[in-house]
Amino acid sequence: MRTRLIRGVMASVALAGVIVSYETTVPEDMKYRPSRMPDRVILTWAGNPATSQAVTWRTELGVTPAVAEIAESEDGPGFPKKARTVNAASEKLDTDAGPALYHSVRFTDLKPATVYAYRVGDGWNWSEWNQFRTASDKAEPLEFVYVGDAQNDLFSMWSRLIRQAYSDAPKLRFIVHAGDLINRNTIDHEWGQWHQAAGWINRSVPSFPSPGNHEYGSKKLSVNWRPQFTLPENGVAGLEETNYYVDIQGVRMVSLNSNIMREEQAQWLDKLLSNNPNRWTVLAFHHPILSAAKGRDNKELRELWQPVIDKHRVDIVLTGHDHTYARSNVMSGVNAQSKAGTVYVVSVSGPKMYALQKQDWMEKSGQQMQLFQVVRIAGDRLHYESRTARGEVFDSFDLVKKAGKRNKLVADHRRTRV
Repeated sequence: MRTRLIRGVMASVALAGVIVSYETTVPEDMKYRPSRMPDRVILTWAGNPATSQAVTWRTELGVTPAVAEIAESEDGPGFPKKARTVNAASEKLDTDAGPALYHSVRFTDLKPATVYAYRVGDGWNWSEWNQFRTASDKAEPLEFVYVGDAQNDLFSMWSRLIRQAYSDAPKLRFIVHAGDLINRNTIDHEWGQWHQAAGWINRSVPSFPSPGNHEYGSKKLSVNWRPQFTLPENGVAGLEETNYYVDIQGVRMVSLNSNIMREEQAQWLDKLLSNNPNRWTVLAFHHPILSAAKGRDNKELRELWQPVIDKHRVDIVLTGHDHTYARSNVMSGVNAQSKAGTVYVVSVSGPKMYALQKQDWMEKSGQQMQLFQVVRIAGDRLHYESRTARGEVFDSFDLVKKAGKRNKLVADHRRTRV
């Protein structure tokens, strides 16, 4: 008896009494084809996080009706009897992998600080019951995770990072993605890998994504972006669901699109932050104001946006793009007399790495590490930790608000690895 092995997926056939074992290679796009079962289920916000929640998912064509059910969660299994049904808005999306339907629902009139259970489907084919907690409608302690570029080898290499992040911060309220979630904006299976890597985390914890340059091609946003994310449309006209803001528990979270229409966003941001009732302000976007990799400098962006950041004393700016790690002390950019006290961070979560170029502005820097950041805000103190894919603390500090003065940064040298 002879056995033959061909690289790919194991299988076997009998030919004239000879068993032939072989492997067939399944094309990437075939692995992520839609079906009648909901997949790529993800939570985002399109309104007030205390009273609303958005959910988006995908199926093959012809799946009707598309609906979601939601109920206040209970300790026992009886909550589905109290669930209400919400009809989804559906749109067809054509990609390189073929057509699919994307469905979105906005749950409204929810109670603040309450755990809800929901599922999505067509009335017959359902996802599992997932849970999320609405935000408080007050300025209460808040925890979130921030990651830079995932981009490459998403399922094989990014999975461990995002799962470790959840393990280290299980009470997080949302995840900030600072651009380049994928590598090629026209390749649908890369989005499939991104969703698969995070898995049920996306179905339980809202995402707060900003687009990077790899979400763009010829200045055109990936066709997947808007169908798969249901986000606020309160930013600059023409940048819907890429430039937006959310107020949550005393923090104003702002997503900027650093790829296009930068001047318009500077004007928008100035106006937005001129009327900001929140104690803390966090900006997230892709291209760094202060670059960390060799041969990179975003001078035009810095000249447009840093004056606004200084003027409104933004607390922390979270970016990606440079595939290294760098973090400033409290800084003021264009105005030496400013009391801005802003911390600038560049970080990377995926396996693609660049060479670091050390500069004077860097209080802490590193390279060749997959990192995630955990941010906890309570009262006048922001606690920040950058952790490796193994969960080790690489960088840590507290940012403390001082009345009438710039923020004070207190480094935690005991927990920071050199």
